Amino acid sequence: MSHVIVIGAGLAGLSAACQVRGLGHEVTVVEAAHAPGGRGIRLEQDGFTFDTGPTVLTMTNLVDEAMRAVGTRAEDVLDLQLLDPAYRARFADGSTILVRHGHEAMREEIARECGAADAAAFDDFVVWLRTLYEVEMPNFIDTNYDTPLDLLRNPAAAARLVRLGGFGRLGPAIKNRFADPRLHRLFSFQAMYAGLAPEQALAIYAVITYMDSIEGVWFPRGGMREVPEAMARAAAAAGVEFCYDSRIERVLTRRDGAVAGVEVAGGERLAADAVICTIDTPTAYDRLLPDLVPPRVLRSPRYSPSAVVWHVGVRGVPSDVAHHNIHFGHAWEESFDDLLDRGVRMADPSRLVTVPSLDDEGAAPEGCSTLYVLEPVPNLTAGRIDWEVERPRVREDLEAFLAQAGYPTDIVTEHLVDPTDWARQGMAGGTPFALAHTFSQTGPFRPANVDRRRPGLFFAGSGTVPGVGVPMVLVSGKLAARRVEDYLPAAR
Repeated sequence: MSHVIVIGAGLAGLSAACQVRGLGHEVTVVEAAHAPGGRGIRLEQDGFTFDTGPTVLTMTNLVDEAMRAVGTRAEDVLDLQLLDPAYRARFADGSTILVRHGHEAMREEIARECGAADAAAFDDFVVWLRTLYEVEMPNFIDTNYDTPLDLLRNPAAAARLVRLGGFGRLGPAIKNRFADPRLHRLFSFQAMYAGLAPEQALAIYAVITYMDSIEGVWFPRGGMREVPEAMARAAAAAGVEFCYDSRIERVLTRRDGAVAGVEVAGGERLAADAVICTIDTPTAYDRLLPDLVPPRVLRSPRYSPSAVVWHVGVRGVPSDVAHHNIHFGHAWEESFDDLLDRGVRMADPSRLVTVPSLDDEGAAPEGCSTLYVLEPVPNLTAGRIDWEVERPRVREDLEAFLAQAGYPTDIVTEHLVDPTDWARQGMAGGTPFALAHTFSQTGPFRPANVDRRRPGLFFAGSGTVPGVGVPMVLVSGKLAARRVEDYLPAAR
């Protein structure tokens, strides 16, 4: 039986571990932290519990698919709650639109808030989103590329994507469908996840809008941390070994250049027939593969914007809010100019406030709440911000924003993360959102999940294919497992 080492117990690594184990290989997961979850480790502080990683869970079938590979169904070990509304959008004019689950419910919300014409337009919009997803997912997302020519291996799918306008721009595609400018923002802000302004992002990234707005947003009882913890338990029950508090120092190679295992801090060496690395790809080349010149795309990369995240434990429970709340500022396109071109904080920022304690009774003491406040900011390569100076300013701004927006601000405990903190965690460019999804950093042009110069080494995570976001990193683990499946029979 071949032995595969997975570096990192985040969602990408856990997805890879489950699916490689399902193929019959021995698997060891080596994680630098004390528990699974990657950046989604739980933080317990002064009686409050915070999820430090992603807060939005969509496409739960991908979690289930990974766990089924090791004989566990997600529904048997995770208590998943559908959030309805998925988001509460609050606009600068004081109006509110709820992103409701289900076609009819959302159509009614649009009719009530925006009018009959936009409600009718929503019908066609849903068809367009679903068709985009059905074309993209099997043909361009859930697939490995060896060369850019692989984009043409299914000419019919490629032609259909062109006819759907997938290679146009997302912002104009939304504006052409809806009259209400609030809907323009509501159905295109997801471009931020791809590291781009809506006016720059390809319309294919409407697939993120589909995942959020059509398939639904979920929350697991016990917090988002339950997802990686449940996946790790399922993998361990199937025989996957976990080594926590173990930092990888280097990837070992044989004389012919193929992978031979890894060396852990302290000098211990673990032999392996293949290694899947989920460390942020630019960081992996810099730290673990110094003898290899990074791929061309990593020599002058363009990173996504970063974020300041403020975890706050407060006395009081907010009213008239949802689990996820998006507060849009007056400015829109100008804000992206600040963020992406000028490299400064948005003069009129839009922010996300998640209130996990609304649906996780264990997150806060009685009568208290946990707040997760996110403001997009420039990454460290594009930004011109001195975070030692700006850090107290942004914290003050966020507290004032919470008070103005009606959230409780009697603070018991807090933990703020800025781009320099992300960088210390090994995230290139100081951003948790990895490389931006520009055309030259998308699909077969994104850093590959295999490097032919180091046989037996594969990559997973947001820095490789298919990209950023919980669904995408889960898929990345599956794609890496397929690479292992193709490699090991030839290596035996």
